Amino acid sequence: MGAPERPRQGRMIAGVCAALAQRFGLSRGVVRVLFVLSCALPGPQILAYVALWILLPNADA
Repeated sequence: MGAPERPRQGRMIAGVCAALAQRFGLSRGVVRVLFVLSCALPGPQILAYVALWILLPNADA
């Protein structure tokens, strides 16, 4: 299993949740809901999202 890539299809903003869902075998919707719910908790969730946006490569076309 290789490193996750941000897919070209199925992304809403940057494809970070879609990449994590693909990597862990979960539904994209589940990962998106978990991320939104986690934003209600204190912590650096938005910074982690931006960092993954920068670090995860785009999938090849």
